[in-house]
Amino acid sequence: MSIANYFTLARIIISPIFLLLYLEHDLFGITSQMLPYALLFLLGISELSDGCDGYFARKFNQVTDLGKVLDPMADSISRISVFLTFTLDPIRLPMFLIFIFLYRDSIVSTLRIICALKGFALAARMTGKIKAVIQAFAAFVILLLMIPHSLGILSTDSLHLYSTIAVSLAAVYTVYSGFDYIHSNWQYIAKLLWLQKKNVNVLD
Repeated sequence: MSIANYFTLARIIISPIFLLLYLEHDLFGITSQMLPYALLFLLGISELSDGCDGYFARKFNQVTDLGKVLDPMADSISRISVFLTFTLDPIRLPMFLIFIFLYRDSIVSTLRIICALKGFALAARMTGKIKAVIQAFAAFVILLLMIPHSLGILSTDSLHLYSTIAVSLAAVYTVYSGFDYIHSNWQYIAKLLWLQKKNVNVLD
């Protein structure tokens, strides 16, 4: 375990806390008016840890195999957990938008792991980093919208509409980043398929 990996684990730990606070904030003495600020704090810590783990891993030369697995896993867990939380009242995001995030991350992670087991790595893409920034921005926008909603300035229907628009835009870019990842690494994916076909022929 390196310093970078502790930052990565922090994101995983914050995810259920975020959900619990959203659902049961009254138990912690947090009013509806204070809830958006508490969630903004947790999300800010989570996103900050995302930047810190990569920084410390490079700065102290602590890039590890564990970190390579944990970091993308923590990204998926933290962001999908946040958006799943937002499917509940009063935001009520459409569930199919979150499945877009889930399917994209699952496909990319599966390809990355399988190729790694076969001895070749799939390169990360800038579109993947931009995707992460856009998803984080959408989450922050929703939490900021919760502030006027908690004060009775913004209606629940408007909160739902604006939140859905923000996440829909993030979902569109998420799909694009998935296709870009597959297209840019197609030679490795094709090699993987060829190896799989070769193994099947040998077994036959």
